[in-house]
Order: sequence, then structure tokens, then C-alpha cells
Amino acid sequence: MRVPKAELTFEDFVRARSGSLLRTALLLAGQNEAEAADLLQLALERAYRHWGRVSRAGEPERYVRAILANASADRWRRAARRAERPLLAVDTGPAVADRTAEVENRDYLMRALATLPPRQRAVLVLRYFDDLSEIETARILGCTVGTVKAHAARGLARLREAASEDGPWPVSRRIPPQAAATPEVELQ
Repeated sequence: MRVPKAELTFEDFVRARSGSLLRTALLLAGQNEAEAADLLQLALERAYRHWGRVSRAGEPERYVRAILANASADRWRRAARRAERPLLAVDTGPAVADRTAEVENRDYLMRALATLPPRQRAVLVLRYFDDLSEIETARILGCTVGTVKAHAARGLARLREAASEDGPWPVSRRIPPQAAATPEVELQ
């Protein structure tokens, strides 16, 4: 684009040609928009510093495109000069511990607990999950401490029996998945 010497100001040039120059910068930067914007900014800044000479030459767009190409090549050269550093592995194990067995055991326990009678389940939940004493459990359920002890013993025995059917916490259990839906608990 050849322009008469004194007619084109830098602002007019940027308004008229920045879209086209940005497309060139995008192609030079491998479609990386941030990199392209940086390249164009650098080229326009350099052109502005020498605008008097650039505009007198009569081909400011050609000059700015040359700056874009050279700046892009410079960035690639600088990147190539930086030595690659290998990422040192602190530990070669998995990033997160495998908790599959733990999840499986908890799922089995929840399903096994759901198969117990409501009173035994309530006693086991209050005693062992909520960590209440026998006295506190008896008070909540409105029964005697002896009843709490008896239900706890029977409930634990049933859970142990279910666990020992296939050995200690096997992968597949005989408790049906629908048993996991906890029925309403009767407290009395």
C-alpha cells in the first residue's frame, strides 16, 4: 500500500491496517491469540518509534510486516536457545493412592448394615458410627443398657457372619444391591 508521504498518521495507519496485521501475527504465532497480540504490539511500538522515517518511505505496512516476521523469528530463536529441563519425578508411584478396596469395603458394610433389623442397625449406628456410649444409646432408643448390649452383639455377629461367607471382605458379595436402600428405622 503506497501512500503519499505526509498524509498518513500513525493512528490512521493503525485504525486502517491493524485487522490485517493481526491476522498475519496470528499465522506467525501458530494461532495463539495472546502471542499474536504481543507480536503486533511489539511491531507497532517499533514502527511508532521510527514513524517519521517509515511513513516517508511510503510503505509502512510492508515495514510493519517485516517487523512482525523478524520478531516472530526472534521469539522462536530465544525459545530454542533455552535449554529444556527435565521434570524431576519425586515419586514414581501414582499421584493418588488407590482407594478402591476401601470404597468397596465401605459399600459392602453399608449394604450389610441395611440388611439388619431396624433395632440392631440403630444400635450399631449409634454405638459405632456416632461413637456414643451404651448408656447414651439406651437413652436415645428408650431401652435398657442390657438391650443395647444384646442388639449390638447380635448385629455384630450377623455382620461377621456375612463377611465370613466368602472370606474377609471379598470383591463380590451375596448382599443384593437393592438392600443398600435403607428402610425407615423403627426406634421402638
